[in-house]
Amino acid sequence: MMSRNGLYAVIAILLIAIVGFGIYSYQQQQAQPGIEVRVDGNGVSIDGNG
Repeated sequence: MMSRNGLYAVIAILLIAIVGFGIYSYQQQQAQPGIEVRVDGNGVSIDGNG
């Protein structure tokens, strides 16, 4: 059976991997094309980013 320190190390590695994957997924989601709507003195303009 693994020692307690080894178990803590495995848990820490898994947590780091999960957090890293979450950050990667968030950045990929933000990079997706979208629609920008602006209202200014010239009226309403809609720009597609994709």
